[in-house]
Amino acid sequence: MSIPRIVQLFRSRFTPVLINRALASTFGTKDHFEPNNSAMFRRGTFAGRTAFITGGGTGLGKRIAQMLCTLGANVFIVSRKEDVLKATCEELRDCTGIKHSLSYFPADVRHPEAVQQALETCEKRFGLPDLIVNNAAGNFICPTEKLSPNAFGTIVDIVLKGAANVTLQTAKALIAVGKGGTYLAISAVYAQTGSAFVVPSAAAKAGVEAMTKSLAAEWGRFGLRFNAIAPGPIHTEGASSRLDPTGQLKAKLSSRIPAKRLGTTQELANLAMYLLSDYSSWMNGEIVRFDGGELPAISGEFNALLELFTPDDWDVIERLVRDRQRST
Repeated sequence: MSIPRIVQLFRSRFTPVLINRALASTFGTKDHFEPNNSAMFRRGTFAGRTAFITGGGTGLGKRIAQMLCTLGANVFIVSRKEDVLKATCEELRDCTGIKHSLSYFPADVRHPEAVQQALETCEKRFGLPDLIVNNAAGNFICPTEKLSPNAFGTIVDIVLKGAANVTLQTAKALIAVGKGGTYLAISAVYAQTGSAFVVPSAAAKAGVEAMTKSLAAEWGRFGLRFNAIAPGPIHTEGASSRLDPTGQLKAKLSSRIPAKRLGTTQELANLAMYLLSDYSSWMNGEIVRFDGGELPAISGEFNALLELFTPDDWDVIERLVRDRQRST
């Protein structure tokens, strides 16, 4: 007897109450997988290092900047809006108590000359950066048939060309003086799987991942290594306002993740600290999927049984299967 036939028999014999009980059992995970929002590394881990972070004024970039600053790095954040950068620096100085190791420069990463100005400013302030985080992004949800060429191009320019501009400018400077460095790109899970309604971002981030792996192979000889994080659903105010303006998607995504919650920026920042630190010096060319188990949860066709059967109901299934085997 096939599994679909077993499911059909089960549904015909038992009431929806059992299904509701199964759902309650499945979603009863609130006492597990609670986030630990403390720093994973000790203060001083990044002493003497300088970080150059794009998209550092908000969201994930801001959280990474805060943790690097707390752990001893000089931090230089870049974004298009100077008022946002200024406010972020003031906030981080207040919350970390660190006044002199944090600076910023307003720059649009789509333009190589702007990136060069930012790099020169960073070098004058702290020296050449040896921790480079490509986090600048642009994204919005839209049916692909409604996208204009300009909308598509803008996302690709920010995400892919922006990352390329930053990577090329910084790497050339580091190679010229024989200094090594660590690169981290923030991608997305849909760069590997694809996703409806975010085609420009998916295409651009797939390019960033390809660049990450390619340069890991080519530039390791210069003491440069490259990795990326592909986060699943992580709530940030900015991204959520563009990608989930009604709030409906958050509940849907949470329900299909085994932990039954979204990730936090602090959790991602801790992973970023590991990938940027010397503790991961043998990791190179890796794309780390960070999704709370979302991919395996939605990929296995038999995972649907988690929502259909409780542990007690499996006894019924076993009897059905045995009865069928005896009858044949």
